[in-house]
Amino acid sequence: MFPKTNIEKQLFKSRAKRIEDNAILKEVEQIFNKNEQHREKIKSALNSKSREVANNFDINQLNAAHIFHINDIKNLCVNYRLRFLDSHYFKGEIPPEAISEIRELEQKHDISIKNFKIVAPAKLLKLENADDPLLFAPMGNDYFYLIYKWGNDLHPFRKLLMWPYKNFDNLVFTVVALSIFLTAITPMHLLTPNATIGEYIFLAFFIFIGMGGMVILYGFSHGKNFNSSIWNSKFYNG
Repeated sequence: MFPKTNIEKQLFKSRAKRIEDNAILKEVEQIFNKNEQHREKIKSALNSKSREVANNFDINQLNAAHIFHINDIKNLCVNYRLRFLDSHYFKGEIPPEAISEIRELEQKHDISIKNFKIVAPAKLLKLENADDPLLFAPMGNDYFYLIYKWGNDLHPFRKLLMWPYKNFDNLVFTVVALSIFLTAITPMHLLTPNATIGEYIFLAFFIFIGMGGMVILYGFSHGKNFNSSIWNSKFYNG
């Protein structure tokens, strides 16, 4: 007796009460244009140097797991030989998902986020001559809020491979250890028929001097510096 309800027709009727059909495209276009303008504004902020020191976040809207002190970030950069610099130094492409995350944060906190920071390997940054970015925004008092992470994870042995460059003591220890290893695998019987401990020590010292010289030559010629000195340097040669 009673006809079934067609929910599609009901949906059309509901929309017709709010707006005319010929006006719906204009409304959608205005919304899309507004969203696109907002996204372009965010991209401009990411690619521009800002004078803002901190962003006025609503503390009640923040995810505590995303709040990091400058010392936490420095420790990460030193261990993995990364840089922590203003986002306008980043020469890669900021993914759309990161832009969307920023838009959501700005709407939630009713602010325009400025002075973005990025943690990334030096090869991904446009450094002045003297694989896994993290996007931050400063909160003040040396605290930073992690907004988004993209790209591939670092090599599983990157921390180990970068350990010698962490500081001078680590570099010297590495050179000594390699010198001892090379001395141990050297076929001494080809050099002398009856090798003594003194000759092993002399060979180890000779290898240490040679390797040390190569390290110094490579370091100076390429302007290399230790992780603890370059983690927040905008200069390629630290």
